[in-house]
Amino acid sequence: MPDDLARLDATAQAELVRRREASPRELVDAAIARIEKVNPALNAVITPLFEKARSQASSPALPNGPFRGVPFLLKDLVAHSAGDPHHAGMRLLRDLGWVEPHDTYLATRFRAAGFVFLGKTNVPELGPLPTTEPEAYGATRNPWDTARSPGGSSGGSAAAVASGMVPIAHANDGGGSIRIPASACGLVGLKPSRGRTSLGPDAGAVWEGMAIEHVVSRSVRDTAAVLDVVAGYVPGDPYTAPPPARPFRAEVGADPGRLRVGLLTRAPGGAVELHPECVRGAQMTARLLESLGHRVEEAHPPALDEEETGLAVVTVISTWIARDLAFWSERTGRPIGARDVEPMIWSVAEQGRAVTGLQYVRAAEHLHGFARRVVQWWEDGFDLLLTPTLPEPPPTLGQFAPTPGDPQHGFLRGAAFVTFTLPFNVSGQPAISLPLHWSADGLPIGTQLVAPYAREDMLLRVAAQLEEAQPWSGRRPRVHA
Repeated sequence: MPDDLARLDATAQAELVRRREASPRELVDAAIARIEKVNPALNAVITPLFEKARSQASSPALPNGPFRGVPFLLKDLVAHSAGDPHHAGMRLLRDLGWVEPHDTYLATRFRAAGFVFLGKTNVPELGPLPTTEPEAYGATRNPWDTARSPGGSSGGSAAAVASGMVPIAHANDGGGSIRIPASACGLVGLKPSRGRTSLGPDAGAVWEGMAIEHVVSRSVRDTAAVLDVVAGYVPGDPYTAPPPARPFRAEVGADPGRLRVGLLTRAPGGAVELHPECVRGAQMTARLLESLGHRVEEAHPPALDEEETGLAVVTVISTWIARDLAFWSERTGRPIGARDVEPMIWSVAEQGRAVTGLQYVRAAEHLHGFARRVVQWWEDGFDLLLTPTLPEPPPTLGQFAPTPGDPQHGFLRGAAFVTFTLPFNVSGQPAISLPLHWSADGLPIGTQLVAPYAREDMLLRVAAQLEEAQPWSGRRPRVHA
């Protein structure tokens, strides 16, 4: 067995098991040792499930899927596993010792693929912030600079993968929560098309269809191969993406052809000032694409500049957060009050409770119309849109905390942070963040590519082409196993 498993992606670790060069138990024990070594500095894994994982890894019943024996972490939000704690970043659920009785459909598919769950990763309370600093568990730190945020809401998963604790981890994305931490931690983060993965059985179209499940990883091939095992319709899903023509893994290394790429290096609407490093990262990626034979020109969907869309998104998200508190009140049998949740969550929920049914439907109608206007740009002749993933490098911790008299300070700060990611949750298109640039002070700066709906195949071909042309696998953060 190799001495440095921390440097291997999930595909490589699974290959060790197939070749009988390592056992699932050896992979799991090594990952547990790495978590115990590194996690105290990062606070990424909040719920260890080590003995259960050892038992599963040693069992002859471990599924013989493509990732048999590979250590894995579940984000502690939306997806959950049978018999394990599930707290969604909430102090209330932590104090109640809340445990879920069943797997979500996604967790079942992860298990069938052969992944072994080692624990749960940290999240902001109920997930609406692009950082991971819940009162319930404390801040997760970025392994590239522990004074900075790893992003959110999948920040715990991203910090764990970037630091080498595990090769891959579960993540989900309702406004950028896969791509933001991927950018902040130097990882690959694909948000699949709406309906590509199931949110069942407990949820259908979370945040009016903006939320989607997948992973954060270190390699394009891992991202593609995991999508093969988790994608697909489950009866009752309100949306489903068209099945691919062939496995997504087969797109890695395939020739993407010569593509027409639009480049956007200013914030839509011009309301946010971009950090020069983020602009530089996108421009460097544009030059790299041109060197690979693609045509890049400054262009973007005009609908991205519409101002009303942000207000409609806030209406939807605040209403859903209000419903989240009602949902957990019903499930726990105790009414949730202002003292049970963080001030920002309570304030946003109060705002959501004031939304009428007519106002909600109007907001949803606007978002559906916005999506049609956005995707038309691709129909008119473009193949991809290239943008920075984030408007700034990973921020220092504490920037999203409430300020005196303004419990929603972090929520509003987050609105600027998702300027490039959120529109494609609304449109339902696949988008990927790639670690193609690092700032002068050594911080990862992600670049985002967006494809037409259901064209993950195109994204994966180009992402693999960029990975080969400018590899990132040799880079290691300051805190690493």
